[in-house]
Amino acid sequence: MMKIATYNVNGVNGRLPVLLKWLKIAKPDVVCLQELKSPDEKFPMAAVEEAGYKAIWHGQKSWNGVAILSRKHPIREIGRGLPGDPEDMQSRFIEAEVKGIHICCLYLPNGNPAPGPKFDYKLEWFKRLTAKAKQLQKLTEPVLLVGDFNVMPTELDVYKPERWVDDALFRPETRAAFQKLIKQGWTDAIRTLYPDEVIYTFWDYFRNAYGRNAGLRIDHFLMNDALSKRLQNGGVDKEVRGWEKTSDHAPVWITVKDK
Repeated sequence: MMKIATYNVNGVNGRLPVLLKWLKIAKPDVVCLQELKSPDEKFPMAAVEEAGYKAIWHGQKSWNGVAILSRKHPIREIGRGLPGDPEDMQSRFIEAEVKGIHICCLYLPNGNPAPGPKFDYKLEWFKRLTAKAKQLQKLTEPVLLVGDFNVMPTELDVYKPERWVDDALFRPETRAAFQKLIKQGWTDAIRTLYPDEVIYTFWDYFRNAYGRNAGLRIDHFLMNDALSKRLQNGGVDKEVRGWEKTSDHAPVWITVKDK
């Protein structure tokens, strides 16, 4: 069995005590991190190694940044940066192979305020991701697209959906882009395991959102057929969101059977 997690840490150095505490308790085999907010040379590799993990990362000063951590198995980096726009300097995509699984860790743009240039960038990035995903669907090995997609796919994925209709994370164009991606043959792991349950992965820092459970489900695992057949279990480590000086996201995880 392999436990794979995704966690938008909202600053890997500022939240390092939270990350290390969670790694010690949850012991995921593979972790995809987003929003490192750290240049490459400031990634806390020594602390991560001391916690028992190897890592590859694609950092950026103050913003963005993605990483893949592995506890037991070697990480073979495949690439960094999403193809399709050589001008795009934002660190939002890294892919690697861990124990026979092709893992793409991604941090999709937020896109607010919408409409506007940031929303245009989000939709353009989505198009590039969809083109990349189409290529990945041709592979025979297990493939996982995982991370913070900044999309609530349906009304079940958002507290008070009527308040979010104009937000870049919930606008019709964003949800349509997500559905177009899914229709290539990807399985939304958490929604497959819990088809009708209210599940959130993010709670804002404002208005006691966590205390009221006024959340959003924006962190997703999309699996190809070869991997979805092996899906066993999954969940959200919601309590981590309640810790001191924590991220506004909670870690999300799945387990897959060994091949």
